[in-house]
Amino acid sequence: MKKKIALSWSGGKDGCMALHKLIAQGYEIACLVTTVPVELERTFGHGEKMEAILKQSEALGIPVHFIRCTFKGYTQSFIDSLRELKENYHLTSAAFGDLYLDEHRSWGENAADSAGLEALYPLWMEKKEAAHALQAFVNSGYKAVIIRTQDDVLDKTWLGREIDQQLIEKMKSEPICPMGEAGEYHTFVYDGPLFKKRIQLTFGEKTQMETTTRLELEGLTLIVK
Repeated sequence: MKKKIALSWSGGKDGCMALHKLIAQGYEIACLVTTVPVELERTFGHGEKMEAILKQSEALGIPVHFIRCTFKGYTQSFIDSLRELKENYHLTSAAFGDLYLDEHRSWGENAADSAGLEALYPLWMEKKEAAHALQAFVNSGYKAVIIRTQDDVLDKTWLGREIDQQLIEKMKSEPICPMGEAGEYHTFVYDGPLFKKRIQLTFGEKTQMETTTRLELEGLTLIVK
């Protein structure tokens, strides 16, 4: 039986590459799932506006389901939503775009198991492979920009930068994971091979948070390719 998958989706490069790899392997992506804490009214992973994720969903032609949760009840809300989606879509699996952090994988595996689903980690690798993974993203044809930075490792000049070869060269001089696996930076994907439409966007203000800075995305419009 062909596996039907719900993919955890933050809107960034890792989730996008997980999506690409799963489809290339012949899996069916039934839906994307994005957590939205009610305290924020923005996505949990990147603090992005829900509108931006909806544009990606439409551009990809894959439905997205927002999991409304609280910080305290985050895990249980995630499990409950997976159970519901399992029934609605006849899911077999839940997939995650994590790379090498064991605690993240353990959380996902436990959540999926509690919902009666198999957990898939299509990008799983060793930490030393992160630079190769970033190069693979640049070579893939997907387009992404940096939308959030961790203040103690990357300054605001990184915001809005395209994930391209020039950025890879600059990243080599930074003492961080090239893929930003520890939250050093987050991205938003706006075009690529699986996108039926390109997301046109402009950059808004830079918002200072407690320990990070977020770049607002404005004027989100779908353009036929």
